[in-house]
Amino acid sequence: METDTLAAAQQIDFSLLALFLRATFTVKIVMLVLIAASFWSWAIIIQKTLDMRRAREEARAFDADFWSGEPLDTVYDRVGPEPPGAAARIFAAGMTEWRRSHRKDGGLIAGTQARIERAMNVAIGREADELNRGLTFLATVGSIAPFVGLFGTVWGIKHAFEEIALQQSTNLAVVAPGIAEALLATGLGLLAAIPAVIFFNKLNQDSDAVLGGYEGFADEFAMILSRQLDKAGA
Repeated sequence: METDTLAAAQQIDFSLLALFLRATFTVKIVMLVLIAASFWSWAIIIQKTLDMRRAREEARAFDADFWSGEPLDTVYDRVGPEPPGAAARIFAAGMTEWRRSHRKDGGLIAGTQARIERAMNVAIGREADELNRGLTFLATVGSIAPFVGLFGTVWGIKHAFEEIALQQSTNLAVVAPGIAEALLATGLGLLAAIPAVIFFNKLNQDSDAVLGGYEGFADEFAMILSRQLDKAGA
């Protein structure tokens, strides 16, 4: 009897596609949701990795340009009010406010320093929103996907026990397919969650480092303008 049971179990197709096709409708929906979440997570991971690399390269290039010794007005005229790089946009926001704060007689409107810093902070906030876009989805997938997979597993095991009751048999050929289908949902949940958690932590750290560089540049730029304001008021 045991030999017949093992022979019957060996004839069952346990490939991933076969397990998916044999699963109940609910478990199939769970699997499809997890597969879609995994693909979407990888799309975000690849895109944000490229975005972080581009942001670092643009920041390095602009820092070299900014500290080249040229006058600030010359640098601003070259990059324009809406440059492509994030660091350049922060600089442009400060310089735009700097120029708007000059009166026609050459003097400066009161509160120039505070307005310049506020303009750069607003620009940094926009860049932060752009850098962090999509990271919330990775965090959501990392925290929820295992539980979604577990729900699919619980549902699949429930269906397996129902089959056992209907067939009134607990042999391996009856039990194994249902359990395998159920566990596949948990596997897919972990497959979606683990990369999402790992890359969320990495990309979040990279984002903090890039934004820290922007904030450091804004502070240095504000000090330069502060010295010029002090000279103008002397």
